[in-house]
Amino acid sequence: MNNRVLIIAEMSANHNGSKEVALETVRAAKRAGADAIKIQTYTADTITLDCDTEDFQIKQGTLWDGQTLYKLYQQAYTPWEWHKDIFEEAKRVGLICFSTPFDFTAVDFLETLDNPIYKIASFEITDIPLIEYAASKQKPMVISTGIATEEDIILAVEACRRVGNNDITLLKCTSSYPAPIEEANLCMLKDLADRFRVKVGLSDHTMGAICPVVATAMGATLIEKHFILDRSIGGPDAAFSINETEFAEMVKMIRDAEKSIGVVDYSLSEKKMVNRNFARSLYVAEDIKEGEVITKENVRSVRPSLGLHPKYYNDILGKKVNRNLQKGDRMCLDFVE
Repeated sequence: MNNRVLIIAEMSANHNGSKEVALETVRAAKRAGADAIKIQTYTADTITLDCDTEDFQIKQGTLWDGQTLYKLYQQAYTPWEWHKDIFEEAKRVGLICFSTPFDFTAVDFLETLDNPIYKIASFEITDIPLIEYAASKQKPMVISTGIATEEDIILAVEACRRVGNNDITLLKCTSSYPAPIEEANLCMLKDLADRFRVKVGLSDHTMGAICPVVATAMGATLIEKHFILDRSIGGPDAAFSINETEFAEMVKMIRDAEKSIGVVDYSLSEKKMVNRNFARSLYVAEDIKEGEVITKENVRSVRPSLGLHPKYYNDILGKKVNRNLQKGDRMCLDFVE
């Protein structure tokens, strides 16, 4: 990516059960400037149990309260028979396509599609066997930390490294849907990078582009944002997803932020050198006769910068000049006795 942030459109459940919507979402993500499209690989049976006891009821104050886990995932999953077409459509339009597996069978299936990156969802960060198995495929690992404790992150990173996989990106993620901007806590990006010696990124659930832009300035290498053709089509993730126009504006802001960050460089460009003429230097401010003393009145630091460097000002004060000087002459050390 030549040090550019990898911008990922997360499709998740935003196909709302339509394969054609899924394929058009891929095309729209490309139009909006995404680098990659991400899907999720699970079925209701691979992610939970078909059970309606209290443990399996959603009642945590989420958008999905009142459903069972099984019914939610029945509605939200991306049929596995669509995956090949989605991957091929992404390749056709020039997008990276990859997925989040939720169990071993999903990893095995994704390997048949040459899945290039494995994303571990926030709620799976405690599934160490899954992380280790996905990491064993020696593909880049992207791990969300939305509900993670420090110990969870340590165990997840260790699981990757235990199988020889050191290509790890930890995502700062706030597991609220949508997430309040005041809970973004983006200062965590640098700490995650320093503490765990990994790349970092942002899985963003806020509305708008402020957090992705700030994350870019703070060293994120990857930005993931939920993407939908139109929120009016509905679905489990529609409320916290952004549309093509909004995504394109976010991409522009991220790319502009990258330009503004630039590189560490103390050299001066040609334009800076020209503008340096407007810096200060020492000039004769009043006529001075040979043998007269240099004072604060007859030599001053003024614009432009064509005279003697101001760093010599205190050195020449009180000394005599060795020739007649006129107001407007550039001061020079050769003029000082």
